[in-house]
Amino acid sequence: MATILVVKTSSLGDVVHQMPAMTEARRNLPDARIVWVVEEAFAPLARLHPSVDEVVPVATRRWRGNLFSPATWDEVRAFKAKLRGIASETVVDTQGLIRSALIARAANGRRHGYDSASIREKAASLFYDVRHHVSRAMHAVMRNRALMGLSLGYSLEDNGLDYGLVRPPVDAAARYAVLLHGTSRATKEWRESEWIGLGKWLHQQGLEVVLPWGNERERLRCQRLAGGIPGSRILERQPLDVTAKVIANASLVVGVDTGLLHLAAAYSVPLVAIFLATDPGLTGPLGSGPIVVLGGKGTSPAFAEAIRAVEEKGLLSGGEA
Repeated sequence: MATILVVKTSSLGDVVHQMPAMTEARRNLPDARIVWVVEEAFAPLARLHPSVDEVVPVATRRWRGNLFSPATWDEVRAFKAKLRGIASETVVDTQGLIRSALIARAANGRRHGYDSASIREKAASLFYDVRHHVSRAMHAVMRNRALMGLSLGYSLEDNGLDYGLVRPPVDAAARYAVLLHGTSRATKEWRESEWIGLGKWLHQQGLEVVLPWGNERERLRCQRLAGGIPGSRILERQPLDVTAKVIANASLVVGVDTGLLHLAAAYSVPLVAIFLATDPGLTGPLGSGPIVVLGGKGTSPAFAEAIRAVEEKGLLSGGEA
């Protein structure tokens, strides 16, 4: 049985974008053993994918902050030994960065990746045995799918996107909306007044507003938003697989350009995406559920637009009104 090692380490959105490619790899190579190398923080999420036989956590983010610690280098050596112990025949680096290419280089097997014209960090392509051309104009999900197909020798079929995630049982009595206000860049953040205006309207519709957070800055913002949104709840910080269940069972998710937004799309939850500084054509949410994208690079939608989209598309009733 062939073993395939896939390197897609981070960030959260990138990890979710990789999931349809994992589903297709399993569909086309049902007897293969599929191993996924991913950052330790995202390992619980990767383990939810039924096509993945093994998840190998890596801690490059944490190691960068402790390069002079002997414990760090002990961990690096242990990680390399783990890779060498996997009898992979094929390695596919869909991340396309120098750090991910170095991980691929440390593994066994024939190494596949993007060619220099298809990759952001061109030097990374030097570490691959086989280089594939994939247009950078394609959506991130499609780029991952294309590279996996080229590397593993199968053609992509237009069967729709299957992220492989199984939606947990739904509590029909729980009606809530998740507001994903946290994101990696300040330029992608929506104004707090917009979140509060939207949250008040959702409360009037009989939905509890749930506010997740991932760092101290976002926690403080949660407190301010909760102060303005009646009956709202700040979600406790928890592992990604637990947060995934909360998102999967939501009646509605509204979010800016952030990894959890793509997780909502993967679970086919009714979704409104607010884009302010990035191009949704390249990294916008894709999924089989109802999705509305507002804004775009250099725009700033108002909360009234989000309300209108929810009403016109019937997102609180499961589809088009």
